Amino acid sequence: MNAHEHAAHLNRAALPDRAFAIGIAINTAYVVIEGVVGLYANSVAVLADAGHNLSDVLALILAWGAAALARRRSSERFTYGLGSSTIWAALINAVVLLVAVGSIAWEAIGRLFQPATLHPGWIIAVALAGVVVNGATAALFFAGRKRDLNVRGAYLHMAADAAVSLGVAVAGGVILATGWLWIDPAVSLVVSAFIVYGTWGLLLEALGMALHSVPSSVRYASVMDYLGGLPGVESVHDLHVWGMSTSDTALTAHLVMPRGHPGDAFLEDAAHELERRFGIWHATLQIEHGDAGHPCKLVEHHVV
Repeated sequence: MNAHEHAAHLNRAALPDRAFAIGIAINTAYVVIEGVVGLYANSVAVLADAGHNLSDVLALILAWGAAALARRRSSERFTYGLGSSTIWAALINAVVLLVAVGSIAWEAIGRLFQPATLHPGWIIAVALAGVVVNGATAALFFAGRKRDLNVRGAYLHMAADAAVSLGVAVAGGVILATGWLWIDPAVSLVVSAFIVYGTWGLLLEALGMALHSVPSSVRYASVMDYLGGLPGVESVHDLHVWGMSTSDTALTAHLVMPRGHPGDAFLEDAAHELERRFGIWHATLQIEHGDAGHPCKLVEHHVV
């Protein structure tokens, strides 16, 4: 990949700066308003949602910073650049969010046994505002949710928040109609479960990428079959596929070709197909003759 193609790739992979800026601004304002209303209305459900929204603001800031680092050029020390910072940002965000959920759930359980006086009218108003704010923010990340784990995490958080806010508004309506104060902490527990469910997959995928697992969007066996089926290739070994960042995938492999090196056109075509078929844009292929007198020490699958 030449310098022009690499620059174009970075531009395509760049996270939407404007979306992050707008999302952070409107959600910060909403968190402040929601926190004040939650304290005034004495609603743990509203405060829980405010805490979750605050964690989302911090998540957006961290993801935005990681995206900026990922766009920096490689150096003699960081030869792959700093793209892996986006993986760590996604992982940290998922862990912090789960810890926050634990504290929310603990408070809600206490409120189940000792319900507090609430102001359901305020709860309904701030929750409906949350549906609008979170829904609008989710829309900012809709287009990029499929190609980047950070963007997908932001989208899922915001979409989940919109649904959660709707649930809080419904709870406020039920309290207003029935006076059942236990509905508020009960909704908080449902909110906590909803957040855990939506975050768990993100946590596992980010953890896997941090450990250089094959990205979920790539089937290892399919890549092996493709390379093994190339003209002149007798066998494939030492195949590795991993995420360099939450949007960029790399590959290295040894191709045994007894008839010798097929030329640069072969390598260019293979790299192009790896990107088109599997989204692998950084491919390094080593050609070997398969000389029995000089066997490759990496032929065994378990050897790294």
